Order: sequence, then structure tokens, then C-alpha cells
Amino acid sequence: MARTTFDELLDAGSHFGHLKRKWNPNMAPYIFMERNGIHIIDLYKTIAKIDEAAAAMKQITKSGKKVLFVATKKQAKEIVADHVKSVAMPYVTERWPGGMLTNFATIRKAVRKMSSIDKLMSSPSFENISKRERLQIARERAKLEKNLGSIADLSRLPAALFVVDIVKEHIAVAEARKLNIPTFAIVDTNSDPNLVDFPIPANDDASKSISLIVGKMVQAIEEGLMERKIDRDKRAEEDREEGASGRLDRDFDLDEDEDEDAVGGTERLRAKATPADEAGGDSRSRKPGTRKPLGKKPGPRK
Repeated sequence: MARTTFDELLDAGSHFGHLKRKWNPNMAPYIFMERNGIHIIDLYKTIAKIDEAAAAMKQITKSGKKVLFVATKKQAKEIVADHVKSVAMPYVTERWPGGMLTNFATIRKAVRKMSSIDKLMSSPSFENISKRERLQIARERAKLEKNLGSIADLSRLPAALFVVDIVKEHIAVAEARKLNIPTFAIVDTNSDPNLVDFPIPANDDASKSISLIVGKMVQAIEEGLMERKIDRDKRAEEDREEGASGRLDRDFDLDEDEDEDAVGGTERLRAKATPADEAGGDSRSRKPGTRKPLGKKPGPRK
């Protein structure tokens, strides 16, 4: 079943493209018609692309990987931040820091610097610093929080990138392509859909359109996380059952070993008693060097 309907996209204004003179010829397969100098996007193809992107997004998050959302447009900032916070995914809504993917180690240093400033501000020695230095540290912390606060939990490169308006975020798309990171994007009629792996043809300027599509992607992420949790719980339960059955098997093997040891001890005792029985029951000790007399003991002569 499709994740969205034609009427939902129509109400959100997802079918409106850019002016005809601004179009990108590579978007021709996704354009339905032109009216009053504005291109109209084919929403049936948009529905198909949303389902395809959502399925791929679900598989990525089901494997436990992160998806980085990028939207620095004024009308998309708050929408993306509000939706993505619910699934604890990283996002960039202020300014794309150049080299964030291709020079990820340096970005991680800035994030670690932010955490070290937090430790300093919470320590008693912070009060001993002059007021001017405290203000400078606080301003630096606020700047880092504004630009990198949303990616503080991103300890490694993301498994995928979701972009709103690839024309504005062309640096992010170029870095992802260089590192072969899969890219999902809302592409308008002035964009090149060949630059991304999962293009979603739709209006990337209307806030309702952005909210609808990002909401469907977040919903797919939630499903992937839920399935991952169910699979993890199922594996843990199976491991517990295997551990319990393994303990029972070991206890049964130990009982069998004890029975075998008991039987073996009895047989060894019997084997020790056999020579005495063959000797006629004479179990008295004799001095070394003496032999048992053969035959009957001779009696006195008559």
C-alpha cells in the first residue's frame, strides 16, 4: 500500500514546480505538463518514488545505521528539526560545515572540544577564571552548539543523506557522492535528479510539501527501528532458551558420568578380590622369599 495519496500531495502543493525557463531538462520524465509558464510535477511518479525511498530508508535504519538530514532553507529548518528529533537522527539546519563528510575527523575534533568546554563549565575551577574569559568560552560554546549540536552523537560517517533542495545543498551532495554515500532528496524542476540515488520529485519550497515528505521518511525510520528492536529481543530470548537447554544437557551428562564412575569403581573392587579367591581364600600375609607348600602337609610316620 502506498505511504501517501494523490490528494495529500495535491493539498500540500507538491505538484507546483519552478518557472519553465528555470527547468532542468533531466527532470522531463517527472513533469506532467506546463501551465501559465509553470511546470506541474506528475504526482503519481512522486508517490512511487516516496515508496521506493521509504523502503530503502527502512532497511538502512533496521541495520542500526544513521541517516543525516540536511535542510538549511528558512522554510525547512524547523520542520526537519521537529520531525527528526523524534527518531534521534542527526541533522544539519544552520550551515553546512564544509568538509563535514570528506574531513570528518576535523569535525569530530570540534565536537570533542564542545564536550571539553562543557566539562570545564561544570567544574569548580570555572569560577576562578576572569569574567571576560568566561564570556568568551560561553560564546564559543554557543557557536559550536548552533552549528554542530545536532550532530554531537554522530560518531562515524552516516550511512545515508537526506537533502531538501539539492541546488542549495550542492556541497553536501558532492561530498556524499565522493564518498559513495547513498543520497535521498526532494528534487524540484530546477534540479538534476541524476545527482542523487533516490530522487523524490516534489515542490521543495512549500513548507507543507516538505513536512509531508519528511514525515513519511521519519515514519519509515520508526518502522525500521521498531523491527530492529523486535529482532534483537527475539534473538535475546532464543539465546536464553539455548543457554537453559545447554545447562540441562550438561547436568544430564554429569549424572551419566557419575553413574559410570560408580560402576567402574565396583568393577575395580571386584578385580582386586579375584586373586585371593583363586588362591583358596588364603589372604594371610607371607614373608617375602617363602613359597606356599605344595600338596598336603606330611603327617607322622606309623
